[in-house]
Amino acid sequence: MLRVIVAHLGSHQVSRVVYGSIVGLAVVVALEEHPPSTGSVIGLLLGTAVAVGLAELFSDVVGFEARMRRHVRAAELRPMLDDVAAVMFGIAFPDVFFLLAAAHAIDQSDAFTIAEWTGVGLLAFYGFAAARLAGDDLPASALRSLFAALVGTALIAFKALFH
Repeated sequence: MLRVIVAHLGSHQVSRVVYGSIVGLAVVVALEEHPPSTGSVIGLLLGTAVAVGLAELFSDVVGFEARMRRHVRAAELRPMLDDVAAVMFGIAFPDVFFLLAAAHAIDQSDAFTIAEWTGVGLLAFYGFAAARLAGDDLPASALRSLFAALVGTALIAFKALFH
């Protein structure tokens, strides 16, 4: 398992998962105020993942073709699709908690809380891991982790301020 995590941290998809996680967290935070049914939350997160994934793919293809002055070849499309999958994963990940709510294993309000704070935790983890892999010592890495967590916490705080 550690090898898988280390390999993932060395991939280009880290930035895409982080990006998707922030988008997913924003959707969860926005829905919590007037929550729709659990099934609707699941569908909205999946729909957001598909919409943002398609936007990501379209923008990558258009940008590539404009920059390179030719069409994307199949071999060049594969890394773009990997990036799209990583973004979609990051957005849709909170659905795990809403699937548990749909199965009545947890309450929907708990699913919102868990989804929000695991999103913050994920951002903190990536911030810490990136700093350590870049050679920072533990205090500097912890500071980077805190900063990354503040990105997610700011979304939650913003909702609380305007509630």
